[in-house]
Amino acid sequence: MSRAVIAIMCLALLALSACANTARGFRQDSAETGRAVDSATHRVLKAGQ
Repeated sequence: MSRAVIAIMCLALLALSACANTARGFRQDSAETGRAVDSATHRVLKAGQ
């Protein structure tokens, strides 16, 4: 393999890694948001009783 092919493969792996990290971050953020909304909803419902 030439150096150019190896360099392109390394760049592709870095791009895929960055995409995976972004997707994982979105998943974690959405889970945290869901828990926060659930907690807030429970507080509001308890306050209304």
